[in-house]
Amino acid sequence: MKGDAKTKISYLILGFGQMVRGQWVKGIAFLTTEILFILYMVKFGGTYLSKITTLGTVETYKEGRKTVYGDNSFHILLFGILTIIVIIAFICIWYLNIRDNLKAEALLKQGKKLPSNTKVLRSLLDENFDKTLMTLPVAGVFLFTVIPIIFMICIAFTNYDAKHQAPANLFTWVGLDNFKELLSFGTQGMGMTFFKVLAWTVTWAFFATFIDYFLGLAVAMLINKKEIKLKKLWRTILVLTIAVPQFVSLLYVMKMFANDGLINGYLMKWGWISSPIPFWVDPMLSRVMIIVVNIWIGIPYLMLITTGLLMNIPSDLYESARVDGANSWQAFIHITLPYMLFVTGPFLLTQFTGNLNNFNVIYLLTQGRPQSINLANNAGSTDLLVTWLYKMTINDSNYRMAAVIGIMVFIVTAVVTMVVYNRLPSVRDEEGFQ
Repeated sequence: MKGDAKTKISYLILGFGQMVRGQWVKGIAFLTTEILFILYMVKFGGTYLSKITTLGTVETYKEGRKTVYGDNSFHILLFGILTIIVIIAFICIWYLNIRDNLKAEALLKQGKKLPSNTKVLRSLLDENFDKTLMTLPVAGVFLFTVIPIIFMICIAFTNYDAKHQAPANLFTWVGLDNFKELLSFGTQGMGMTFFKVLAWTVTWAFFATFIDYFLGLAVAMLINKKEIKLKKLWRTILVLTIAVPQFVSLLYVMKMFANDGLINGYLMKWGWISSPIPFWVDPMLSRVMIIVVNIWIGIPYLMLITTGLLMNIPSDLYESARVDGANSWQAFIHITLPYMLFVTGPFLLTQFTGNLNNFNVIYLLTQGRPQSINLANNAGSTDLLVTWLYKMTINDSNYRMAAVIGIMVFIVTAVVTMVVYNRLPSVRDEEGFQ
């Protein structure tokens, strides 16, 4: 152990060196942290941490009319994870305590004075204000984001499902069994279903991103033409699609195209068809309808974004192109499109990854239907991985497989993002477009 006696004692009693050296504010803060940590471990965290390897062994049972509750695997896992994070946080604070002691010792050896308690408190609102300001947000991120993510990952390695519901029935660790089940093509596996849903998810994300993008760009260019009048009116009409909540508009569209809906009703009334068109019954037609409806939703949003960007393209470029004999199509291919792709490359990537997890459009239109006998675990023909995950959780209480699919969604999204992002011209050469 480095340092003098005061510092060495601080290895065990946090804040001791600071208090002995007169830095009471720091010393009391470190010591309070240690006391709270010990109380937490003794009174609460230690109990759950000791059982995290088994997730509980004492089951709930009936003793006459009285229910005797045993272990709760859910609580053991959740609070066990929280305790591990608390331990890691305490180790970081312990390290800061030792580093502060060594720094104070070095200053005293150099004949310098240590910061007074008043100066330390004032620094929290001055040079260290950034740390003060970020304390609460960082704690919130860990509490409401990091811990749930870690918890979900851990669930993927357990048998937590409808048959293992705490506290009545304990669940336990099963290793990689869930991943093997998801990727297996045997009779008990879900490999065929997973890869079919994954293929549709990627296909949907591709069409939903790029069809909307190019059509939105086309509409923006059309409205921006000098010959077009009432530009504000056309933009307002298109923006109304965004103004109406998707919950309302998508449910209305779903009802319109149902077998007994408005569209089929009028087509049959006019004698154009003899039986309802299976818009939401035929798997392929349902997928086409979803993409078409998403175009109706997405074009206005893309139109607004691209309108602002089109105005930033120097008009001199188009004038030079016309002088060189380029027509409108050539000007679009060699000036407009390269500029737009360069500027909106990161946005397109964000849209694509967002569409991989686009829950609203799919679930509000079809709820993943129609069902297919070739798909397992209630997966529908129009289900994305995220809607399939949702149905597994809400309908089947199959939390273990839902967690596995959640991890797979993250892997797919992360791989696509990393591969494409590093190849974007706007990332590789920020000054490349002139």
